[in-house]
Amino acid sequence: MHWARQIGFMMVLWLLVPSPVTAEQTRLQIQGVSGAARDNVELYLANFANGHVSTSLRFQARIELEARTALRALGYYHPEFHFQIERSARGSVLIMQIEPGAQTHYQQVDVQITGDAATDLDFLRLKARLAPQPGDPVHHGRYEQLKSSLDNLALRKGYFQADFTQNRLAVSEALKEARLTLHFDSGPRYHFGDVRFSGSQIQEQRLYSLIPFQSGEPYLASLLGEFNQALANTNWFGSILIEPDNESLEDRSQMVPLHVQLEPRARNSVELGVGYTEVQGGRLKVNWNRPWLNDRGHSLNNRLALSSIEQSLESSYRLPLRNVAQDFYQFQTGVKNFENRDGKGQDYTLAAERHWLLTNQWYRTASVRWLYSEFIQAEKEDRSNLWMPGISFTRSRSQGGMMPSRGDRLLFSAEVSDRAWGSDNRFIRLRSRANYITSFGSDHRVVTRLDAGAILLEEATELPPSLRFFAGGDNSIRGYGYERVAPRDDAGLLLGGRYMVTGSAEYQYRLTGNWWLASFVDYGSSWSRDPDWKRGVGLGVRWASPIGPVRLDFAWGLDHDEGKPRQFQLHFSLGPEL
Repeated sequence: MHWARQIGFMMVLWLLVPSPVTAEQTRLQIQGVSGAARDNVELYLANFANGHVSTSLRFQARIELEARTALRALGYYHPEFHFQIERSARGSVLIMQIEPGAQTHYQQVDVQITGDAATDLDFLRLKARLAPQPGDPVHHGRYEQLKSSLDNLALRKGYFQADFTQNRLAVSEALKEARLTLHFDSGPRYHFGDVRFSGSQIQEQRLYSLIPFQSGEPYLASLLGEFNQALANTNWFGSILIEPDNESLEDRSQMVPLHVQLEPRARNSVELGVGYTEVQGGRLKVNWNRPWLNDRGHSLNNRLALSSIEQSLESSYRLPLRNVAQDFYQFQTGVKNFENRDGKGQDYTLAAERHWLLTNQWYRTASVRWLYSEFIQAEKEDRSNLWMPGISFTRSRSQGGMMPSRGDRLLFSAEVSDRAWGSDNRFIRLRSRANYITSFGSDHRVVTRLDAGAILLEEATELPPSLRFFAGGDNSIRGYGYERVAPRDDAGLLLGGRYMVTGSAEYQYRLTGNWWLASFVDYGSSWSRDPDWKRGVGLGVRWASPIGPVRLDFAWGLDHDEGKPRQFQLHFSLGPEL
């Protein structure tokens, strides 16, 4: 039992050692300054957190030196410091009393921009916004910001020979005056030269349509970013490297030719996904993608989805036109077997689509869709054969990454069916959707949504269930089951509606880092005769994950059937908010 005596001896020693929690702590308190001066002093002293503070003269000298540096950066060159120590049973407080003194101001400011940038509006605006004026207080941070902003703007706009010919901040501490001399010579502005591709498996004329600039246009770094993004969006390449010819920067022509090195993406890729939802149970998804089939950039995508209530197989073939980024044809086919929303059946589809990106950044899609459906909905068995030409317009804008600080998305679509071209039914189906996101500061977001649909000239019960409208669920009216808000028959079975309107308003507050707390209100209905409006409220948690927002909502439905309690639903979803 020798080891037991050793352990007992160590425990006794541990009990005899004073706990660091009970040791006397010293706190630092700053007095006498406020506003930007206090903020900067606290920033410089941030390393001296509680537990690293001492009342010794050596420590006082250290923090005085740091505080002087912080105040000099804001033009306070003559501060005075006084220290006081207060002791109590809870520990000591080191009080640093600061008298910042008079702030030094600019007596003379000479900021000049020469070269081609002398008439560049972006440089003139930058100078007006950041350059100090005589009488302004000295601020070293803003002075450094002015210099770095001039350098960065020159690089972004192609002034590759830019340099400071004079750069001097002279301070007379005795007179409390400063003189600033900053002369920036931008030199000439460079222009885009020719673009050369290498390593591509796609016809070069199709790649040239992705270039957002012409040879001879003024250089702009943001256009290089657009070019890189356009190449990435084709999904043809596994590696993209755009390099300017650095030797050309010393050429008197001031042209920047570009070399684009590309590596083809693998011709086949398979993605497997497994998930679970309360509505569908276990889900299996397989995506087989062939991003390029030939040198014209045709692509093929096949998707298989399996769950207990729905099984589907879809294929789409895409043919980009000469203007690759803006125009393409797409042909789709699919089969789906379903058993949900009090109905079951099979859908078979074929579709041909023509896509355009308009100059106003709206996507226009003209399509012809064939839908054959055999179904039983609310114990009514039927079949339907439909040919539906349609058109849609969509536009999506956002800024701020996967969880945007601002953004909007608009969708308007219409499909028409008529017996004149072989359809079993005559109707017009309209859909619209609007999403809007805005932020207030860095910790407050508002997310809104409005969704609407209508079927004209025909009763919804005469159409396949996939064309009828159902509301409820995580992207509709939370607090109600998925697509469980719709007209019902006398037996209480879902029929689906001719009309649908839902809306949502959500406020989000950042708790910490990428975690947000949300509160929301949803409202809407699906109906054929008279709307039965439903309200949902709740709280949620948001995580801005690397692959997109993850949402967990606790929602209550406020409008319940008589004799039934208010409904509670737990909603989990992953994906973009727009």
